[in-house]
Amino acid sequence: MTATLDARIVADVPLQLIGDKAYDSDRLDQQLMHEYGTEMIAPNRQGRSRTQDGRSLRRYRRRWKIERLFAWLFNFRRLVVRYEYHAENFQALVQLGAVIILLRHL
Repeated sequence: MTATLDARIVADVPLQLIGDKAYDSDRLDQQLMHEYGTEMIAPNRQGRSRTQDGRSLRRYRRRWKIERLFAWLFNFRRLVVRYEYHAENFQALVQLGAVIILLRHL
């Protein structure tokens, strides 16, 4: 997770990160808060005591919108297989796919 935050392309560090149950770890929570000031929002793994109240987990419940976007993007074969060698071309195709999805749903 820290490698992802180090490789970000925006200047600001996010205040909150949303992850699935695999990211439920006290060590990761402390590391993100100490190094970046970022709160990790993840549901508790089975058999683990509650570490978060229900209010922050409301954001986690809305993650399906992002997962749905990725599912729609994976309908474009060129993005799934990644024929493009250069990252700039691949990023342009991802943006083109997002525009096509937006235009279909207007």
